[in-house]
Order: sequence, then C-alpha cells, then structure tokens
Amino acid sequence: MRSTVIDTAAIIAVGSELLTPYRADSNSLFLTARLNDLAIEVQGKAIVGDDRKRLALAIERGLKDADLIVMTGGLGPTDDDITRETLATVLDAPLVERQEILSLIRARFAAHNLEMPEINRRQALVPRGAEIISNARGTAPGLWLEWQERVVVALPGPPRELEPMVDGPILKRLEPRVSNLRLRRRVVGVSGRAESQVEEHARPLYARWKDRNPVVRATILGSPGQVELHLSTRASNLRKAEDSLDLAVEELVGALGRDVYTTEGLPLELVVGNSLRSHGWRIALAESCTGGLLASRLTDVPGSSAYLDLAVVTYSNLEKINLLGVPASLIERHGAVSEPVALAMASGVATRAKAEIGVGVTGIAGPTGGTKAKPVGTVFVAVTGVGGERAKVFAFRGERDMVKRQASQAALDMLRRILDDHE
Repeated sequence: MRSTVIDTAAIIAVGSELLTPYRADSNSLFLTARLNDLAIEVQGKAIVGDDRKRLALAIERGLKDADLIVMTGGLGPTDDDITRETLATVLDAPLVERQEILSLIRARFAAHNLEMPEINRRQALVPRGAEIISNARGTAPGLWLEWQERVVVALPGPPRELEPMVDGPILKRLEPRVSNLRLRRRVVGVSGRAESQVEEHARPLYARWKDRNPVVRATILGSPGQVELHLSTRASNLRKAEDSLDLAVEELVGALGRDVYTTEGLPLELVVGNSLRSHGWRIALAESCTGGLLASRLTDVPGSSAYLDLAVVTYSNLEKINLLGVPASLIERHGAVSEPVALAMASGVATRAKAEIGVGVTGIAGPTGGTKAKPVGTVFVAVTGVGGERAKVFAFRGERDMVKRQASQAALDMLRRILDDHE
C-alpha cells in the first residue's frame, strides 16, 4: 500500500434513479461529513446514470482532480449495475471472479433456505488487484483499489449497507493516509440582508483571513430570506483552528451586527424556539397567505409544544372575523392585506390562546390577486404582546412558494429580534 497522503476527494453516485424526482442522493452528505472529519476536502460530487461512457468520463475526471474517489451504487447483480465493469475498463484492470465472494453470497442465500440465482454471480467479479471490503448487510462487497497514487473506493448504494462499511473498514484504512491536519467548520446565518449586502460587508474580511495561520476560507450561500456564510480552516492544532474560527466569527458579527441569527448553523425556527423556551413565553399564530408554513416550521423543532399554544389559518375574511375577532369595518376600510388587519389578527389569536405573544401574517402570494397599490408579494407581518405592537410590510419577489417561504422567514426574524430585545 502506498503512503501517499490523501487530502482531497471526489464522490460519484451511480444510478439513473438518482436523476429522477423520486430518489435523493443522501450518501454524498454522509460521506462528506465523514471525510471532512479526517480533513479530507471534497472537491466535487457527481451523479451519473447507468451509462458506461458517462461514468467512465466521471471516473477519469475524478482521477485527475482528487486523491480519493468514492463511488456509491452500481454494484448489484443486474445489467444496469455498471460500476465494476466501468472501473475495470478505466483502470485497465480486467475483471476476475473471486471465489471467496461467491461463497459468501451463496451462504447468505442458503441461510434463508434459498438457492443463489445465477445472476448474483456477477457480484463476485472484481477488477484485478482490488481489495475486498466486506458487507455484512448485503451481497455486494465494497472494493478498494490503488491506481497511480490514487485510491478508488466503490461501495453499495443502500445507506444501511454503506454507512457501517464507511464507519468501520473504510475509515480505518483512510486514517493512516491522511495528513495531521483536521478540518473545522462554522456556519453563520444572516437574515434581513440580501446576499450582495452580506458580501459587501464580509469581503474586506476575506483578505485578512487569507493571511492568518491557519487560513480561514469562506463560502457564501444565499436562499430566500437568509444568507449563510460557511467558514472553514485546516490545522494540526485543533485549539489553534478553533481560535482562528472564533476570531473570524467575531469579526463577522461585528460587521453584520444583529442581522446574524446564529454562529452555529442553527435554523432560525430553532433559534426562535430556544429563545421562547428560555423566556418561558408562549406564542399563538394567525396565518393567511403562508397557509400554516410558519406553524409548520416552528413545529419541526422537537419539544415545540413547550411554547407554541395555537396556530390557525384564517384564509377567508369571514374566519378572520369569526375566529380572531378582526372587526369587519377594519377589513372594509383597509383591506384584508394591511397593517391594521395583521395587528388585529395577532392580537386576536393571542387573546384566544391567552398567550404572551401573537403573530399575524397576511399578504398576496400570487400569482394573481395583486393590484397597483398592493402587488403580488406584498406581505404584512405583525407581532403583539411582549414589547407592545410591531408591524412591517414586505415586498417579496418570486413565485408563490418563494413568497410564502420569505414571509415565514420574515415573521421568524421579527420574533427573534423582539425576543433579543428582552434578553
């Protein structure tokens, strides 16, 4: 076995089903986490269908770009399982039948009083020179190949088979091959600013971080209603790595102020939930255009019953009046999508639930219903109770689902800031 240090990796997920809406590639996330723990940086991921030519190109590119290639899937017994054959072609390592694998497969079937189908014999074919990684939960063994100072690992696709193989023999083989560096990450979440605005304030820090020892790298990711800054560093001294990240996070918070809602990668609904729990306050929600999305996000947090009392979707004006006590005259005078109605919704649901805080959301999610005065994307968010009354109008862009997502994010962010004022 060569002693080449493994610093970088590429992941190739094999299977046409992964290119459909019905199957997600969760293995890549698991593998990235495990490889990052060893300070192996994943430089690329690819999903390739059951096509030998395309898979060969992906393998060839991975061999050029990374020290390690991890392949998942395509090791089954059927004709569309092409990983073994394609590896054999690319690495010029002809397939050979391994009797020990064949015996294990036969034994697995015999344990269930079944005779092994002849088709499973394909799983005993491996590229010449490959080392076998045992699979205690399936018939497809994993493969470990060394090729021109590169390592190629092929693993079965089912997570219940792949994960124990990675956590056991694969990590055991990789640990002696990695450098003494370790990778550490932080995720800083920002709300209330666009991606370009966050970048404008963070960019002056990037040059400073490049001159640090260890260097801190940053990646900015924007999504509707929030921006994430992913910081990472590699160092042999873990304390030094953590200190470097601590300083970078402190500088980001100094540049972005209260718009930072987490420095630990926590979702906004969890940040708000933790704050409500620490205050001992309960909340009630009245939603219109968000259709219950705000309640859904809050209840995604385990234990949210400790602070969420009541959530209603009053989509029609009649139910705003009947359930929440919004005066009909208020709707007639200002319209259902207005600040006074949002405030009345928040106050009404809080009164009904006897909760310390009420939230009202009303708006136009589209694609129809907008006017010149109130175009599609107009949303009013109101919070009443602790700290008095607050309301704000937003002008969101995007399709209906994006407007709903941004509205729920804005409501959570308003809650967060109000709760922070009472720390």
